[in-house]
Amino acid sequence: MTDAAHLPPADLLWATRDLPAPLALLDGVALEANLADLARRADGVPIRVATKSVRVRSVIDRALADPAFRGLMTYSLAESVWLADLGHDDILLAYPTVNAPALRDLAAEQHRLDAITVMVDSLDSLDAIDGVLGVRHPTVKVCLDVDASLRLGPIHLGVRRSPVHSVKDARRLAEAIARRPGFDLAGVMFYDAQIAGLPDSSPAVRLVKKRSAAELAERRSLVVAAVGAVTDLRLVNAGGTGSLEVTGADPSITELTAGSGMFCPTLFDGYDAFEARPAAFFALDVVRRPARGIATCFSGGYVASGPAGDSRVPTPVFPEGLSLIGTEGTGEVQTPVTGHAARQLRPGDRVLFRHAKAGEMCERFDTVAVVDAPGRGKVETHPTYRGEGKNFG
Repeated sequence: MTDAAHLPPADLLWATRDLPAPLALLDGVALEANLADLARRADGVPIRVATKSVRVRSVIDRALADPAFRGLMTYSLAESVWLADLGHDDILLAYPTVNAPALRDLAAEQHRLDAITVMVDSLDSLDAIDGVLGVRHPTVKVCLDVDASLRLGPIHLGVRRSPVHSVKDARRLAEAIARRPGFDLAGVMFYDAQIAGLPDSSPAVRLVKKRSAAELAERRSLVVAAVGAVTDLRLVNAGGTGSLEVTGADPSITELTAGSGMFCPTLFDGYDAFEARPAAFFALDVVRRPARGIATCFSGGYVASGPAGDSRVPTPVFPEGLSLIGTEGTGEVQTPVTGHAARQLRPGDRVLFRHAKAGEMCERFDTVAVVDAPGRGKVETHPTYRGEGKNFG
């Protein structure tokens, strides 16, 4: 990592010193470098922006201004409708939905139906849509979610998403969708969480990822061929921030997806394929010193989702040499930090933290301060989804 690719933490704090904390910050220099690195790793394959990992419209638009990025992958149908109404015309919903008001909103406007592709993984998904809209409804574009996990006998490596795993599973469901009035099967998706979301922490992990990538590449091409024989596939989506090089080399796909790689939270440290360049932070004010080696910050209990453990807890990164106290961690109203640097902190000083995940940080803040220049820095404040009054779960 070079100095030209990110701003020093001290500059981020100096540039935002007059903004009240708790404060979300984005290093705009690092963000631009991360966008360029994602594009490099994709090697010409279009990248769909995963909105759940961003949740700031100005940052989403900033990514889409780069020709390497095309379209959105959303996490909520209500979010998809909102973004379609704001002018986005290529939206892939990543998860099946049973949200009745959002489904009715989708069907109410042709521009929404044209823009949004809904994820399905079973006939139950179709039944849920028919149950809300009736059996005679405008045509809804759908994408088939195919389970991309690695299965070794009884061992399941990866997230548990779709019940569709085999080529036979995919072909049968594709044929059923093709026969079903009111649905247009437009694509297939494969999310390889056991590759894209797993740091290269050991030789065993690297071996499993390599084996999974080989198995998935073979199965994915067979699934695409089988489903493509049933319908006109307009998209084959796959991959994530941690697997762009591997997945992008597969000629059967048409696009990749990335989001977390823009912000590079702590869960994306430790990959062999790229060096994480942190771009997202939050700052907390020091409000007291209960002991010589402890400084207490206001707020900060922004623990990430997933299996409970140290990997989901925010990390103090500046001043260097700080750590959390194991018996308290990050708290709802206070977060004590310790270490040699804590002895120099006084009330009114600020501590910079990194979140464990990307977009979840933005659910805690109405705005983010984007620092876009070296030195003293140019600062602009942008609303998050939450700041725009939107909460999609």
